[in-house]
Amino acid sequence: MHLLLLSDTHLPKRAKQLPAELLTELPHADIVIHAGDWVDTPTLDLLETRSRRLIGVYGNNDGPDLRARLPEVAYADLDGLRLGVVHETGPAQGREARCSTRFPDLDVLVFGHSHIPWDTTTDTGLRLLNPGSPTDRRRQPHCTYMTATVTDDGRLTDVELHRLPPRRT
Repeated sequence: MHLLLLSDTHLPKRAKQLPAELLTELPHADIVIHAGDWVDTPTLDLLETRSRRLIGVYGNNDGPDLRARLPEVAYADLDGLRLGVVHETGPAQGREARCSTRFPDLDVLVFGHSHIPWDTTTDTGLRLLNPGSPTDRRRQPHCTYMTATVTDDGRLTDVELHRLPPRRT
């Protein structure tokens, strides 16, 4: 099962549209995961229509229309892999301990908010993934997203951070 992970698209404030490379990846994904801060509902509509399955949450910059359609935290069982998605996990310092305590029954937690790519595993075995942002790199050198694979026996493999080329203005 092929996963496409993204967060913090902030459309149309940070970009006018999703990057072409990301849109090209959509048909190859069995599941698209968006960890919040969509900002506009057309992006949610686009991903709902172009994705085989979409798992998304709202973020702190998402208004009432998005909050009415999305949960604050989403959970899914992907062939035995226990996945959670949330927008914000707090400061980097202490993140592993906080998330292990808050989400003790998960194998993987996808989060956003910081726009900083993150891939760590806690002492309890919880894998924490932040795909960064495909549209707003902030202080990062590149805009980013992630892909991963869930095997038939529920293991997460082939986690890859993709760096997008600079946007033309």
